[in-house]
Amino acid sequence: MESRVLGRTGRQVGVVGLGCWQLGGDWGSVGDETALEVLAAAVDAGVTFLDTADVYGDGRSERLVGQFLAQHGGDLTVATKMGRRADPHVPEAYTLDAYRAWTDRSRTNLGVDTLDLVQLHCPPTPVYSRDATYDDLDTLVSEGRIAAYGVSVETVDEALAAIARPHVATVQIILNIFRRKPLEAVLPAAAEAGVGIIARVPLASGLLSGKYDEHTQFAADDHRTFNRHGEAFDVGETFAGVPFEVGVAAAQEVASLTPAGASTAQLALRWIVDQPGVSVVIPGARNAEQARANAAASDLAPLDEETLDALRAVYDARVREHVHSRW
Repeated sequence: MESRVLGRTGRQVGVVGLGCWQLGGDWGSVGDETALEVLAAAVDAGVTFLDTADVYGDGRSERLVGQFLAQHGGDLTVATKMGRRADPHVPEAYTLDAYRAWTDRSRTNLGVDTLDLVQLHCPPTPVYSRDATYDDLDTLVSEGRIAAYGVSVETVDEALAAIARPHVATVQIILNIFRRKPLEAVLPAAAEAGVGIIARVPLASGLLSGKYDEHTQFAADDHRTFNRHGEAFDVGETFAGVPFEVGVAAAQEVASLTPAGASTAQLALRWIVDQPGVSVVIPGARNAEQARANAAASDLAPLDEETLDALRAVYDARVREHVHSRW
């Protein structure tokens, strides 16, 4: 698999990583054995970057990744996130003491002394602009708790605020065929600053697999059921903020553009890998077969101009009005 430098971490990572939200919860049930099979399949297929968070399954995802690391080792980069455990979720909760407590918990869950990369997990917007935020994160680095830090954001403006800070290593942002706004300013700014871009929600919560229709149902404990209107967290995290019926119709058009021998999901992932400035894309997987197929997207040839133009036309005609001005 092609490798790229992960921003200011200086680490080389494969262009397709693994998002580990599914292994914790909110996507229906994934058993421990299946979760470990997903991790093994991804790594065997060339994945070297795993992304998790302390709130995925209240630490379950981190613990499963830690169990995998203990059993298999290997040259892997593991990123986690912190901040969503704050209750209430307000700027004042983001303190050095809280950061120490959260990272101590993650270090225990993952079984490591130093966390490779810790990202602020979509905190309240003012947190991105406070000097104290970055001073405290620098302290965590100096204490050896973390090797590097980044941010996970909801909006373009939050990303740009973080990129302007000298020690931010990475920015994680929603980027996919249905969420193109980061291409305009965020990716160029990150590239100029040497900040890595981690592209999340790459398949728009599965819409861009091309397998759903307007009758598709999801489990009650799946965020694609309970967060369609932002009831639990930012609605942009579910179907990339695209109304389900709109997304289904748009995804059917995307599916018609899939190259021979590839899946629609692989087309969607290849589109992201082709974007200048992207370090790694982090699709999730609920089984080993999905993990292997996602990793194989890195083997596809770059998309041709005709396909790129057609994908842009789908966005402009069906999706832009629903998402472009919101995030």
